[in-house]
Amino acid sequence: MARVNTVLGPVPAETLGIVAFHEHIGYGMPGSELDAKWWKSPEQKYEETVPKLRRFHELGGGTFVDATGICNGRDVDYYKSLSAKTGVHIVACTGFVGGDTALSHFAKASVEYLADQFIHEITVGIGRSGAQAGIIKVGVSRGGRMTELDKRIYRAAARAAKLTGVPIMTHLAIDAEPAVEIFHDEGLPLDRVVFGHVDDGVNADKTNDVWIAEQGGRIGFDTFGYETELPDPPFWARPRQERLDHFLRFIGGPGRLEKVLASADANCSPLGWPGVKGHTVNYIFEDLIPDLRKAGVDEATITTIFVDNPANFLTLHA
Repeated sequence: MARVNTVLGPVPAETLGIVAFHEHIGYGMPGSELDAKWWKSPEQKYEETVPKLRRFHELGGGTFVDATGICNGRDVDYYKSLSAKTGVHIVACTGFVGGDTALSHFAKASVEYLADQFIHEITVGIGRSGAQAGIIKVGVSRGGRMTELDKRIYRAAARAAKLTGVPIMTHLAIDAEPAVEIFHDEGLPLDRVVFGHVDDGVNADKTNDVWIAEQGGRIGFDTFGYETELPDPPFWARPRQERLDHFLRFIGGPGRLEKVLASADANCSPLGWPGVKGHTVNYIFEDLIPDLRKAGVDEATITTIFVDNPANFLTLHA
């Protein structure tokens, strides 16, 4: 039976429903949890988060993939409580957003040590929570080029993915050539990797999404909703229509529809950065899917993007 690791245990892949494959329950940079500005009681966090997840469920959302890695505010016992309260499957990740967010204990670690860490969190559990990670996060550090630490993390992730069967998501798809080389060298099929943030306003022009797809990789359009039309747009914002046109161009190419994943990369309860007011995971239902329909995308294609592709990607491959 095809199954996916969630924080409440493995579930059949066919029960995932519509998947928001790249989101955050609460993301912050290392140390932000120690800054009094961002201290929140459990009640405050629930008040911010539960209504968003309940709305997601009401609109037809089934699964929320939390892309918050080690050192960035991950709280898996909290995720378990949220999943039980809202009925939304939550998939937690192991790994790092990028080498530049790894605290020194991990930054100095060997490939073997890092791989063992990821494997433990996937097969045994994260901390003492008993919840098993369902995906591995890796990323390119600031500066736009993979550092030596990034490369160690990517190699460790490839080994852990190959051994456990979970997939990998990348933070940014720039400087993809060394990543593809590492995955090939480790014998990991590229369809087990989604190269993310190909659509953000900073890196879209630097990302060869077509080339990555031709190599076999999956492509993540996962910053939907970060628009220059917002009253106070973030630096990675992009004009709404420009991003949509990019997405439509990509999925219109031969063999590409089955390689694409889409999400909003929203932050339910900001930790260490303010987020973008009003932007939630529900952008998928309230704006993105209606935009796709207006553009002439049929229901079968929408199902492929939000149900079939993520279920296939998240399924554990033995």
